[in-house]
Amino acid sequence: MKNIISVVVLFLMGISLVSCIDKDLGPLRKDFQQEEEVQYDWGATADSMQNSTYSLYVAADGSFNFNPGGSFGGYWPNAHALHVYVDAYTRTGNGAYLDRMKKLLRAIKSNNGGTYSNVFNDDMLWLGNSCVRAYEATEDEEYLEVAEFLWHDVLESYSEVFGGGITWKKDTPNLKNAVSNGPTIVLATRLYNVTENDYYLQWAKDLYTWQKANLVDPVTGLVWDNIELIEGVPTVKKNWIFTYNAGTWIGSGLRLYQITGENGYLLDAVQTAKSSMTRSEISTEGILKDEGQGDGGLFKGVFVRYFTELIQEPAINEADKKSMVDFLNFNATTFYKNGLNRPDMLCGPNWRQLPTDGTDLTTQLSGLMLMEAAALLQEEEIFD
Repeated sequence: MKNIISVVVLFLMGISLVSCIDKDLGPLRKDFQQEEEVQYDWGATADSMQNSTYSLYVAADGSFNFNPGGSFGGYWPNAHALHVYVDAYTRTGNGAYLDRMKKLLRAIKSNNGGTYSNVFNDDMLWLGNSCVRAYEATEDEEYLEVAEFLWHDVLESYSEVFGGGITWKKDTPNLKNAVSNGPTIVLATRLYNVTENDYYLQWAKDLYTWQKANLVDPVTGLVWDNIELIEGVPTVKKNWIFTYNAGTWIGSGLRLYQITGENGYLLDAVQTAKSSMTRSEISTEGILKDEGQGDGGLFKGVFVRYFTELIQEPAINEADKKSMVDFLNFNATTFYKNGLNRPDMLCGPNWRQLPTDGTDLTTQLSGLMLMEAAALLQEEEIFD
């Protein structure tokens, strides 16, 4: 009898204990040692950011404001906005982007005094590059005409000061920057690809040789910002190393390799990419560095564009490709989990944390470029 009573008591205690657990702690987990794997839909995230950016920043004339509800966002940020339109159109095939692209192109001219010509050579180069991409995506001759106009305008700033190179601005004959030479090389290769005119290829090769000799660290492949004549002495700004200069140098070497088949160009691009992933001048603990808002807010997006193209290159060996994919994937997932403010889909310059201040156009475009890159690589089954 005592044994029967004991069994009943233990049974009732068990029921009570389970009831208590269900009520206070919720259901017991059998997989408590594992985290559920997140399935990313990078295309959907890119679409959400595209829609939000358009809704918050676009002006009546089709250009983008620098801040929501503000004034024209500047020539070069709007040139990169054309890039992200092309990203979205080539990914989705959504015809709505065609009208937006054309309005944006013409609004840049209108906001620039009725001309595409600008004192800043790099501004024109950013637009020239995005226009060639728009031409390739649409076969609309207007984009190619603008790109060729910009090319010839920029070349007026070539000189033999320091043995060659393009000046930063039309009025700085003794200052030549990576940002006015790397994008010129990229533009030359783009124009060569669509016209098959060797004239452009020769310019790309010559400028590449000049930049490598004057503005690229031979040990790391990282890119110094500029060379300037100071009190009669050529002086290289070696302590200014920015992500976007590394990006366009990667793009320059990659494209020249793809055109010529000369392996040295590809080795240069890979060297710069490897250093960018590991050195503090470009990244910290696997994340591209915070370069602030304003102009710096857009730097990382430029890097991501050309770094992504390098990942896509079939000639990259498997070990290097894996490290590059892992690096970009880590940036994308970190940004997605920690750096993207919902529901407005805005971001800050530090991809490890939510924006603490208002987000300007340049900063938003960098985050959008990252999501478009992730969507592209997922579509090609390079990303999960």
